[in-house]
Amino acid sequence: MKKVLSVPFIPGLKDQPLEKACELLEEKAARQSVECVNWPEQFPYKPITIFDIARSETALYIKYFVRGNCLLALNSEDNSPVWQDSCVEFFVQVPGETEYYNFEFNCIGTALASKRQSREICTHFSPEKMACIERYASAGHKPFQEMQGIFAWELLVSIPFDLIGVNPESLPEKLYANFYKCADNSSLPHYLSWSPIETENPDFHRPEFFGEIYFR
Repeated sequence: MKKVLSVPFIPGLKDQPLEKACELLEEKAARQSVECVNWPEQFPYKPITIFDIARSETALYIKYFVRGNCLLALNSEDNSPVWQDSCVEFFVQVPGETEYYNFEFNCIGTALASKRQSREICTHFSPEKMACIERYASAGHKPFQEMQGIFAWELLVSIPFDLIGVNPESLPEKLYANFYKCADNSSLPHYLSWSPIETENPDFHRPEFFGEIYFR
């Protein structure tokens, strides 16, 4: 069954630096888990993954919390293959449109973002657009080889509505979206989703399985 959530508006959020915004999200955001293990026979590993979500007048704020084994962050340049690292993702589609947007972040805040027709056909965001995506990573911003052990990390991102083709002064009632946790090149590869995906093999690029997020 597709997931549904309601995204609250937090007054004053846009005026706060991201570190301070973390506290507001803890108090007032909607909280959900990314816990669907859609391919248990192939990829059973399930790190704890939680996200808080809220909005300001102009942007969507998502704070991820992850706790699990192994930590990997080799990619430090935007629009590099961050899904290979310890990674969290947000895919979103405006109702009535066929294209969708994907925002992928490794644990040090390196991002990949694009507008897509499919997994294969996409237009990556320009450096100017990438610079508009604010990020705060508790793990710092320097790349590193995989580390073994149990790690907890947080990542807060702010995505302007303009980047997903939405007028912030006239928000739609809802968006279609999914949230993911993955790490392709980890010693424990995994592919978790918020809203379940019914495919034979891991595939996040499936808008037909997106859940719904509504704006308060």
